[in-house]
Amino acid sequence: MAVAMFPTESLVKKKLPAGKPREWYVSHNRRLKAMRLAIALLDTGVYRPDQAPNRKIRSTAALAGIHPPSDATCRMVRVLIRFGR
Repeated sequence: MAVAMFPTESLVKKKLPAGKPREWYVSHNRRLKAMRLAIALLDTGVYRPDQAPNRKIRSTAALAGIHPPSDATCRMVRVLIRFGR
């Protein structure tokens, strides 16, 4: 099982560009959260979308210290796992 080297250290955050519509920021943050969750699931041995029901994704989010994802974010996580092969 692969484990992140320093799971408690976060990357340096960059400021988001100003002047975008609110929906752009919402979708941007959703994509970032989905990517973090997909990486965490891959680290725990979940390699196929059928191995990642919403309950599994939400429990992984709790372990990683991420707020529980919405259904839309859970779908996005499964898409990232599917096409990340």
